[in-house]
Amino acid sequence: MSEADALVVFTPSGKRGRFPRGTQLLQAARTLGVDVDSVCGGRALCGRCQVLVMEGDFPKHGVSSHADHLSPLSAVEQAYSERRPLPAGHRLSCSTQIQGDLVIDVPASSQVHRQVVRKAADARPITLNPLVHLHYVEVAEPDMHDPSGDLQRLLVALNKEWNFGPLRADLPVLQKLQAALRKGEWRVTVAVHAGTQLIGVWPGFHDRVYGEVAASSGAMNPQIRFGEDLMSRVSYAMMHPGGAQQMTDAVRGALNALAADVAREAQIEVTDILELTVVGNPIMHHLLLGIDPTELGGAPFALATDSALGLHASELGLQLHPGARVYTLPCIAGHVGADTAGMILSERPDLSEKLTLLVDVGTNAEIVLGNSERLLACSSPTGPAFEGAQISSGQRAAPGAIERVRIDRDTLEAKFKVIGSNLWSNQPGFDEAVAATGVTGICGSGIIEVIAEMYLAGIITQDGVIDGELAKRSDRIVQTGRTYAYTVHRGTPVLQITQNDVRAIQLAKAALRAGVALLMEHIGVDHVDRIRLAGAFGSHIDVKYAMVLGMIPDCDLFNVSSAGNAAGTGARIALLDSDSRKTIEQLVRRVEKIETAIEPKFQAHFVAAMGLPHSTEPYTQLRKVVTLPAAKPPATRAGSSARSRRRAGG
Repeated sequence: MSEADALVVFTPSGKRGRFPRGTQLLQAARTLGVDVDSVCGGRALCGRCQVLVMEGDFPKHGVSSHADHLSPLSAVEQAYSERRPLPAGHRLSCSTQIQGDLVIDVPASSQVHRQVVRKAADARPITLNPLVHLHYVEVAEPDMHDPSGDLQRLLVALNKEWNFGPLRADLPVLQKLQAALRKGEWRVTVAVHAGTQLIGVWPGFHDRVYGEVAASSGAMNPQIRFGEDLMSRVSYAMMHPGGAQQMTDAVRGALNALAADVAREAQIEVTDILELTVVGNPIMHHLLLGIDPTELGGAPFALATDSALGLHASELGLQLHPGARVYTLPCIAGHVGADTAGMILSERPDLSEKLTLLVDVGTNAEIVLGNSERLLACSSPTGPAFEGAQISSGQRAAPGAIERVRIDRDTLEAKFKVIGSNLWSNQPGFDEAVAATGVTGICGSGIIEVIAEMYLAGIITQDGVIDGELAKRSDRIVQTGRTYAYTVHRGTPVLQITQNDVRAIQLAKAALRAGVALLMEHIGVDHVDRIRLAGAFGSHIDVKYAMVLGMIPDCDLFNVSSAGNAAGTGARIALLDSDSRKTIEQLVRRVEKIETAIEPKFQAHFVAAMGLPHSTEPYTQLRKVVTLPAAKPPATRAGSSARSRRRAGG
């Protein structure tokens, strides 16, 4: 090129080059490898290739840029702007020619690999680099002199526009291609997966892709009716002929219902869904794939596969677009699944020198500990107590369930909040606010808070015994047989925390804490730098109360926070950024798996973790912000004797 050619600089990439005057701006961008989107192939239909023309002197770039260094607004741009007005200074790069030196800014909305910020506490960006892309093409009509088939002429048109390598077509594409070409008057939009496979075709221009959350939906785990926890579901598969298939059908049915829900909310057809990413615990993972999970029910807990999988949605009975694809993130071990891989991808503990503890709290807690040097993972059998099961007044989170509790240290009176109202139970208007639902039970976060508050108020001793002596101070403490209970709600129904409830939570939290202790022991540390609580339940726990109970190790509370639905976020990252799939597939191979079932020290850690917050650890960081009760001598404890206390533990 000569010095007479125009110098064009693209920001924010900084890429530059000289081009003959009259060169199409989009072509210049592609020549330099600048990240500019264009679904319609430069026909001014999609508007994705918009750029902002910068004006003024740019000494850093050696350019004096002027808007008049571009060709005037073309007829096609004017037609486009009548449909969708162009912002001031914006031009369609596909319809604009270079006439002089320019500085061109490519806004985030026009970048194929643009960044979107997810609405979470850490506001981390997700790179948009999806595996599925839409391309609009014009295909030469057949005639007697060109006997090539419609698919071949489509491939020629695609390769001319986008320089694809060899492309293959799904059978449903072939079945619909001829009708689509003729209905679209030889103009079609195709969906290309991974740059190698045609998975969809539509007549004319079709623009239905998303880089942000357009809709969301959720549902109760449909497997609940087959068992409260993972192992009970494995037992169901073992004890009932066809039981595994029943659970597979339930999982797939729930996914189809969720897909229909989000499509309806986003105002699209369910057949517009072209790709899914899936995470889940190993048993859910196997059942979705139609694999009997029986082998996961006993040592050595062998997975059928721990690899990531790319499948057709139709293979899993999912009723989406005929060519829709499903990507399942890799599993890590027999009880550490793809949901944990999603959590790792979301949180990326491997990118920091700080030692990070990730905990997904559920019926089976998944735990990851590590930093840039090492990553360890295990699962711990916490059982369903944290979610309200096996608790006398427990229930799953729903309107009317108690979710927040405070106990007055002097009077031992309780106040609480229920799901569906922002009022405390002692505030005016509370009864009216909850009249529709009533006060129905105590959900997981409420159970954590009420037991922690009972401990902080001195109602529960460090070893988890409800102090019956306090019945003299408050009628909320009542005798129930040989032990005592604390009344949270006096209305209908009466809601109490019994001694057995306390013990169930102790057992669950001790299992979780023992798993954490094993990982810390394997790394050789006595503290962690930061803690993230993940999962639907973990997201609603007040981290202070989780630490008061001893669910997690001592840590500066400033560095303890909720990670939200980290597994779901990891799935979304894998959906939006195809490069992240290689990242997580490599990361899980680095993870050291610790099997708690065969660890000889697990029981010792478990016993030590039964105390509140712990039998042997001082919790010095927690004591800086919370006044923990002094240990009571055995003679003053409730139940009057060691024998009755043992019976209370059941």
